[in-house]
Amino acid sequence: MALVAGIDSSTQSCKVVIREAETGALVRSGAAKHPDGTEVDPQAWWDALLSAVDEAGGFDDVEAVSIGGQQHGMVALDAEGQLIRDALLWNDTRSAAAAEALISEHGGPGPGAAAWVRMTGSVPVASLTVTKLRWLADAEPAHAERVAAVALPHDWLTWNLSGSTSVEDLTTDRSEVSGTGYYDPALGEYRYDLLAQALRISEDRARSIVLPRVLEPNESAGTGDSSRGWGHITLGPGAGDNAAASLGIGMSTGDVSISIGTSGVVAAVSPTPIQDASGLIAGFASATGEYLPLAVTLNGSRVLDATADMLGVNHSQLAQLALSAEPGAHGLSLVPYLAGERTPNLPRATGSFIGLTLESMNPADVARAAVEGLLCGLADGLEAMTSLGVPVNSIQLIGGAARSEAVQRIAPAVFEREILVPAPGEYVADGAARQAAWVLSGAQNPPQWTVSEVQRFTAEPTRFVRERYAERRHLFAERS
Repeated sequence: MALVAGIDSSTQSCKVVIREAETGALVRSGAAKHPDGTEVDPQAWWDALLSAVDEAGGFDDVEAVSIGGQQHGMVALDAEGQLIRDALLWNDTRSAAAAEALISEHGGPGPGAAAWVRMTGSVPVASLTVTKLRWLADAEPAHAERVAAVALPHDWLTWNLSGSTSVEDLTTDRSEVSGTGYYDPALGEYRYDLLAQALRISEDRARSIVLPRVLEPNESAGTGDSSRGWGHITLGPGAGDNAAASLGIGMSTGDVSISIGTSGVVAAVSPTPIQDASGLIAGFASATGEYLPLAVTLNGSRVLDATADMLGVNHSQLAQLALSAEPGAHGLSLVPYLAGERTPNLPRATGSFIGLTLESMNPADVARAAVEGLLCGLADGLEAMTSLGVPVNSIQLIGGAARSEAVQRIAPAVFEREILVPAPGEYVADGAARQAAWVLSGAQNPPQWTVSEVQRFTAEPTRFVRERYAERRHLFAERS
């Protein structure tokens, strides 16, 4: 039985799953931590990958490998393929002013945002690579002058797996490159004019910078590094983490996933490109040739982590506190912009509890407000998608926080829909493994692996919670 490996190189860690190519049955796995921070030496990702592979029993019997990686991060390389500086991750907000400047240069907030959506499917925010390149040009011009190639996290790791030292061999995929801000996913073309604008260079100079070759969803990126004994391994194109997760749980048109990890992500599969000039929805591509509109919040499971720490409880106790409170937490709301926010685009915002009274100032209501605030922010993203005509037939709740009983039981009340919760799993790594099996097979479509059983949750809608949250959230938009 042929074996394939899927790698999830996320913000926090690297995870490896090795599965049977035909059935998807799990054979073994491994994991290793990444360092904290929003600015990281990519060598740490590579070291973690090697450690996770060793823990998973190595690649001697593995025939194909693909990587699902955190999106947007800026990996700047010189002509020899050496790292110019540490990578800036998606959640590094120092490029917020750069995002505003890039929009302004196309006609101001309204017209500029619409122009960027037409060109790339997304409005620049601090997360996107294009804004980080503008920050580099302004803050570190000596480093910017050395840029000979720009890669994204999974591009750089796939390149390392191949053993190549030539930047000309860098590859990527549609789902990852569609989040750069200098690629048009509808036309399938790089926008060198936007790369030039970001780096404040001529378009001729921009065209001399190597950007990874964009592979088809089932196209091989080459073979593994023979010096490590990996020459027998076929490399898949890889995918952005959200696209890989959607492949891992078998999403198709009309399916929506709500992932609550470090970030919160609402993702839907659409057969056509989605353009949203408001900037709430990013028009990314999927890992299967379709499109994957996303609404991404900076504040995901860490909202619950911070609340649990503040109350001095563990996550199970936090869930029980939240479920012991009445819906609406006696008028208390948490606007959870603890790390700024991306959706809506408020990178300098801070969070607040609003509506504290003698009645609501207690652990149960604080816990309930934290869960409701986290979910309300994601519900806003889903509502923005449906307003653009994105079909929604089912909603799956995934990610670390999806294991919280409070999140599971309160989510259907906030979203006003049935919620499906699949068995806990490494969905990004699983999607990468499924892609590796697809590439290995040479088939037109990915293999039909068995999808895990799901739990179904329903609840009485709590529209008043959403409405009150929306009123209070607007206070932040007005003051920013």
